[in-house]
Amino acid sequence: MNQLTQARDSRALTPVSGTSALSTVDEQVFVTIYVEKQLFGIQVERVQDILIPEKIARIPLAPPEVAGAINLRGRIVTVIEVRKRLGLRAKKDKTNIMCVTIEQGNELYSMMVDSVGNVLNLPLSRIEPNPTTMDPRWRSVSNGVVRLDGELMVVMDVDAFLSFNAA
Repeated sequence: MNQLTQARDSRALTPVSGTSALSTVDEQVFVTIYVEKQLFGIQVERVQDILIPEKIARIPLAPPEVAGAINLRGRIVTVIEVRKRLGLRAKKDKTNIMCVTIEQGNELYSMMVDSVGNVLNLPLSRIEPNPTTMDPRWRSVSNGVVRLDGELMVVMDVDAFLSFNAA
């Protein structure tokens, strides 16, 4: 993601040219994110924006993993703290927050993550089933894992992650 544009109320990072993230039948393209040093992959087709939120408004009586809401080009976007959703401890340093915005149905959700990595194009044959030792909270939001050089990428099931009846 070399060239970026800026949104009105939140600084949104979106590719504007020179990036083609089309996958073939035998391949899948992932945007990678890190949450507490764990690598996750989200299907690039699901990602609407990558942004750095400037102001997150609190939502009264929201579930604990809902950090609040932001205004993204005139649309209200619910911000989900991925760490809390996965049962991890809160990040102490909240200065370098990044969000990956996903559309589900007619709603926009922005997943608050530690950092955003690269875009990976991987053959579907590299996706393995979840390990039996994986924490059940993580297993419920994972479509499998991919072994990469020196790390394991968890393929995130975004629909399950955003379903507040799961986890």
